[in-house]
Amino acid sequence: MTAPLVSVSVVSHGQAALVRALLADLRQYAGDIALEVLLTVNLPESLPDNLANLPFEVRQIHNTVPRGFGENHNRAFAQSSGAYFCVVNPDIRIGQAVFSALLSVLADARIGVVAPLVVNSRGEVEDSARLFPSPLKILCKALGRCREQDYAIETALVAPDWVGGMFMLFRSQVYRQVGGFNEKYFLYYEDVDLCARLWLQKLQVVLAPPVRVVHDAQRSSHRKFRYLRHHLGSMLRFFLSATYWRALYLRRMG
Repeated sequence: MTAPLVSVSVVSHGQAALVRALLADLRQYAGDIALEVLLTVNLPESLPDNLANLPFEVRQIHNTVPRGFGENHNRAFAQSSGAYFCVVNPDIRIGQAVFSALLSVLADARIGVVAPLVVNSRGEVEDSARLFPSPLKILCKALGRCREQDYAIETALVAPDWVGGMFMLFRSQVYRQVGGFNEKYFLYYEDVDLCARLWLQKLQVVLAPPVRVVHDAQRSSHRKFRYLRHHLGSMLRFFLSATYWRALYLRRMG
């Protein structure tokens, strides 16, 4: 196979059916972009049996114990060989040639990460590009208010404070430079923290609205106490971190 240009990291939590659909999308819409997929099996499961028939290599990483979001992607990155590193959730569906368009954005060395516009299955824009959170804003949302988007989404590139971790594309050099995800976050806020550290290194976070992917968010933190506990713990860790306050100051002053 051709040496990969983009290494795609996918973590499955008993989601073989979603993985199968995502791999089919990658096969159809990768175009002439050479890929490799690093598929982390975080929970024991039977994977699709046609992995060897894909036009790109799928390298499997089997965990003996479940690991957190950031640790899984960092371990995948350590085994990757592409000049670019892409984090993709298994419940993402791709319907266009996303990589060529996003790679053209990363041609600007000032940009640290680029993400596509994320919509749900009804075509409604997901809240995946946001201002840095604040306790007051979170309380407002919890009370059913503050539902408006933080940024006006049209066709031009947007430079939000952070983008959601369901789809993020980095130059591998930048991902290595910033140290990848902070593994102290087991689940939630890893993406916010990483984007904050990019800003601290004077690298922009960019959303590319013309490039769209579909995401059906599970919202586990709204249904299961265990996920809610992770969410609240990660939120507290972020708000108490020097990274948050330094990045917040930098963004407000910039």
